[in-house]
Amino acid sequence: MERGKLNMLTDVPGVKVGHVTLQEETAVDSACTGVTAILPHAGNLFEQKVPAASFVLNGFGKTAGLIQVEELGLIESPIMLTNTFSVGAVLEGTLHYMLDENPTIGDSTSSLNIVVGECNDSYLNAMREMKVRPTHAIEAIRKAESGKFEQGAVGAGKGMICFGHKGGIGSSSRVASEGDLTFTVGVLTLTNFGNQEECLLDEWLVRNGYEGSITDLTSENELQEKPDGSVIIVVATDAPVNERQLKRLAKRASIGLGRTGTYIHNGSGDIIIAFSTAYTIPHTSEQLTVTHTMLRDDIPLMNKLFQATIEATEEAVFQSLLHAETTIGRNNRTVKRWLIKSDNAR
Repeated sequence: MERGKLNMLTDVPGVKVGHVTLQEETAVDSACTGVTAILPHAGNLFEQKVPAASFVLNGFGKTAGLIQVEELGLIESPIMLTNTFSVGAVLEGTLHYMLDENPTIGDSTSSLNIVVGECNDSYLNAMREMKVRPTHAIEAIRKAESGKFEQGAVGAGKGMICFGHKGGIGSSSRVASEGDLTFTVGVLTLTNFGNQEECLLDEWLVRNGYEGSITDLTSENELQEKPDGSVIIVVATDAPVNERQLKRLAKRASIGLGRTGTYIHNGSGDIIIAFSTAYTIPHTSEQLTVTHTMLRDDIPLMNKLFQATIEATEEAVFQSLLHAETTIGRNNRTVKRWLIKSDNAR
């Protein structure tokens, strides 16, 4: 399908992404980690919530906030990504940011549901030291911008490993059109899963016309024992869909993940979060009902949105590999990038 202008999550209008990366000089207890913030729109996220859903493909994960997302079908905070042991610190920092923006929260109005996703970066990052602090979450939110953003070993992806090589943050987008209607699906992935022999990156490169860019398998890493890993997939669209339809998109993202070659390891947390920017739901209203325009499920455009989600998810995983750089982390451990003979695939 046609890619978006930037081929990124931020091709969906209004969506913003920000990173904070922590990298210390190589030592036993050095940091090699970070925080990534995804803002569904530039306004007040608590006052103007977005429809959302999640899908847990394999539940070996430690996320925050998804229970309420499932119950109410709404997201009312930035979507935050970090390492496993920093979920609490990132939640606290995001909470401080949201409380400063909304003096009524926890006082004259309800509490707040913050969404945080994680992957285990303990091979390269001294995760037990918990170097990510609440201020880093606030900084990532404030740095969030529309337009192009860094991919690869950056933000929450700094210490992540994908298919035995350096992974991290990847993104892609697709355009779905039918008649006078045109919508965008954007995907951002935090990749930290799989073994080299599973990866179908070469097949994807050939399929997308990069025959001269086949990977050099001499770049194989000799990794010590490492966790199975995880992946967080964030799907955004400007199509007018509700939380039930967003759940259907989230499920299709798992097909895109499968197309990369992974068979979803036992210890992998594979979690998808999807939201729409087509409309917002006000926190308070004098009206007893709300009315929104929704796409029908049985139209050809819905199938195109499914296809867009699958294609963008697959490519977002591979973009995390294509943009990552060889990284040295704690205990002088090195994880090499997946060497491509030509960089024209990026």
